[in-house]
Amino acid sequence: MVGGGQGAFIGGVHRIAARLDGCYDLVAGAFASDAARAHASAAELGVDPERSYADFREMAKVEAARDDGIDVVSIVTPNHLHGAIAEAFLAEDISVICDKPMTATLAQAESLIAAADASNGHFFLTHNYTGYPMIRQARQMVAEGALGDVRMVEANYLQDWLSDAPAPDNKQAKWRTDPAQAGGGAIGDIGTHAHNLSCFVLGSRAKSVRAHLSSHVKGRLVDDDARVRLQFESGACGYIWASQVAIGNENNLTLAVYGSKASIKWAQEQPNQLWFTKAGEAPQLITRGGAAAHPAAAAVSRIPAGHPEGYLEAFATLYREAAAVMMGQDIDGSAIVGLQEGLDGVSFVDACQRSSNDDAAWTDL
Repeated sequence: MVGGGQGAFIGGVHRIAARLDGCYDLVAGAFASDAARAHASAAELGVDPERSYADFREMAKVEAARDDGIDVVSIVTPNHLHGAIAEAFLAEDISVICDKPMTATLAQAESLIAAADASNGHFFLTHNYTGYPMIRQARQMVAEGALGDVRMVEANYLQDWLSDAPAPDNKQAKWRTDPAQAGGGAIGDIGTHAHNLSCFVLGSRAKSVRAHLSSHVKGRLVDDDARVRLQFESGACGYIWASQVAIGNENNLTLAVYGSKASIKWAQEQPNQLWFTKAGEAPQLITRGGAAAHPAAAAVSRIPAGHPEGYLEAFATLYREAAAVMMGQDIDGSAIVGLQEGLDGVSFVDACQRSSNDDAAWTDL
């Protein structure tokens, strides 16, 4: 692992996810850019001091030269570091599992794709909401025509944790509100999730956007509220609202897909439920372990019906599927998020920023 040391949030989530299905052992890391904190973090995590590094480039070269070197690295740093770290390990043919977004800028994303194309390593991106069982069900229902022709999709991701200027020692807020490190504010942090989820369930890429990005906190240099209209290659239209200043919302990610015959609705805070409504009929509640659950949902479920399953397990599903690919197992890889989806996400942020700067003009990705 690179990043994820003392004081970090997402590194612990990735470590839990990697362990959940027994597919990985954590054996090496450059857990912080500060050497003392990196080695202290390694000690806390039980990593051999000989495999604790203060520099990710040294780690890539030394691990590649070891007979028992790492098979894959998990990157859980701020966004602006993703590209350089991934390229260093891909250059040594070491596979990469990277937290989203793929990079902070489009130029970084294009450079990373070139590095991946020249490598024998794999690249995986952890848009974790694609691992939820009912999202897998929604994707299959759309693909199988249960909704008819998809006309509209609406994805909203609302939080309130940045409604005021954060405390100076809030590490998570500090880098997320720094345009040089984050690449974008709400649009990059959570808007990319809404975009990715829409494309994933529709089975179609977005081709153009109209975006209005706003910053409501005095002195903030990145957007904290984003309103976006989308056009998809399939012909469907879309709407995204991503906000980190919507007071009263914790992690309110919702998705609604409307077709010519039916609609589906899903809410991340009730992740084991999917509402399905046929035209002229009463809404049907489909549950993760219920009679109407699709095999696609069952395939990524671990526990009996009625037991909550969500955020950590969804991350674990992505780790398990990545392990299967790296071990050469015969699996359906259509749901795996990788380079193309990563590039699409960074292109989405870039297009939204260009559109907003151009008075919300339609802008191609």
